[in-house]
Amino acid sequence: MKPVSELLKRRGPALFHISPDTTVFDALHVLAKHEVGALLVMSEGKLVGVISERDYTRKVALLGKNSKEMKVSEIMTANVITVTSKSQTTECMTLMSQKRIRHLPVVDGSMVIGMISIRDLMDDIIADHEQTIEQLTSYIQS
Repeated sequence: MKPVSELLKRRGPALFHISPDTTVFDALHVLAKHEVGALLVMSEGKLVGVISERDYTRKVALLGKNSKEMKVSEIMTANVITVTSKSQTTECMTLMSQKRIRHLPVVDGSMVIGMISIRDLMDDIIADHEQTIEQLTSYIQS
């Protein structure tokens, strides 16, 4: 069990965001460019929502709407669930599972410092397991 701040340190300072007035089409380009599944939606330095590939597929593509005309504000998730840099990774996994979400913005006070994904948490769990296996193997062989 470790704090989210450790995950963010390892991953680097990338903080991908767009404004609510961005078209959904342009948001899709940003998602593709950075190879991420979700973006923070920021207005005047404040978090106002999150937009994900899932939002696009369910609220635009399946309904036959035009992504070049729609604004991010029309399809983003506005009631964003967040965690802090001190939140434990296990708490984040539980929260993501219970709420059926794949991304969590990390907010300290009023400052957005990053976003973690379910993939970040799974990679961390795998790394922890590999380290445990190495330690046990070393112990057995000595």
